[in-house]
Amino acid sequence: MNGKADEKAMDHRRLGRALGLFDTDPLMGAGLPYWLPDGAVVRHTLEEYIRDAERRAGYRHVYSPALGKRELYEISGHWDHYRDDMYPPMRLGAEEVVLRPSLCPHHALIYRSRSRSYRELPLRLAELGAMHRAELSGVLGGLTRVRAIHLNDAHVFCTLDQAVAEARAALELIARAYADLGIEAVRHRLSLPGAGGKYVADPELWRRATGLLREVLAEAGVAYEEAEGEAAFYGPKIDVQIADPASRESTLSTVQIDFHQPARFDLHYVGADGAKHRPVMVHRSVIGSVERAVAHLVEVHAGAFPAWLAPVQLVVLPVAEEQAEPAAALVREALALGLRAELAGPGEGTLGARIRAVRLVPYQAVIGAREAGAGLAAVRLRDGRRPGALPVGDLLRRVAGRVAARGTALWD
Repeated sequence: MNGKADEKAMDHRRLGRALGLFDTDPLMGAGLPYWLPDGAVVRHTLEEYIRDAERRAGYRHVYSPALGKRELYEISGHWDHYRDDMYPPMRLGAEEVVLRPSLCPHHALIYRSRSRSYRELPLRLAELGAMHRAELSGVLGGLTRVRAIHLNDAHVFCTLDQAVAEARAALELIARAYADLGIEAVRHRLSLPGAGGKYVADPELWRRATGLLREVLAEAGVAYEEAEGEAAFYGPKIDVQIADPASRESTLSTVQIDFHQPARFDLHYVGADGAKHRPVMVHRSVIGSVERAVAHLVEVHAGAFPAWLAPVQLVVLPVAEEQAEPAAALVREALALGLRAELAGPGEGTLGARIRAVRLVPYQAVIGAREAGAGLAAVRLRDGRRPGALPVGDLLRRVAGRVAARGTALWD
């Protein structure tokens, strides 16, 4: 295939539908895809992965509503600086409510729901939450630009002295996730404000936050480029850039240091001196929106997801009907171990046809008469390797071990 054909073949919109991961319907509307069973498995596994990684890193998870009063976004600054990307308010009696474009105002309210002490800081609040953005139909596409987004978002409320360490730890968490997912960052960008009224008019805020982010990047030893006009309206950010098969860049992960919203929401903590102090707010997203992350994973792996993320991890193929029962028993054992396993029996075609049909499944276990008699399974890996016939218990332990270890390796 030529370059254009390769790009088209790798496009997540084509692959995602061919693999039965997601689709759309005009009655749901543009930019509002629905997830099919295999896609839901990938999404759920990705969500559980990031929640577990955050929990291990000291984050506490919360839930907050996807609606808020218009006043909330007036306080946060979104109404003044981001209104064009928000859905119009809905009238409910005497109130106006808005579909949220961001989670940070909600987390600021959770922080200030009670008094806080310096002993609680850093307080790391994380959420995989829904938000909505009024994207124009001309820019919508597959899972990369949608109107309903589920964002892996977190906000760390900390002292000024803790801000650099927290932002650097977020960069490290992003790097570990990329390694496990098989994602490559093409570059890091320090996104700065540009001209115009889009940004908060507070030069000191920008100077302090930008200085801290430069310190974060220097300590992390990360090379970066500066880009004006790419900052959030309330502060600068580190953007982790990825590229699709056509070399088009987009931002997947971000780290931000914010002095603006703590002031807007009048956030405080009581310091060791007994006085009130203003916390710093570190925004960070490890995998960005689930939608964009899955789109990129589909294209990076051409549907051959890492074993721990694959919709089906093990398929068992009996050669003939006589091996159907031991094959079904192996599937049951795999399911009991928490693996996603399926049976592809003789009624679904010849053995060769069945193997071709499951070529994207990481592990394929063939059971013929010899294997059935000896309690074995002939193992085939998705990448073409054939480790040979193994006792079914050994096979399950090997597969379960690789899945638990995550990463991109198929076999030890």
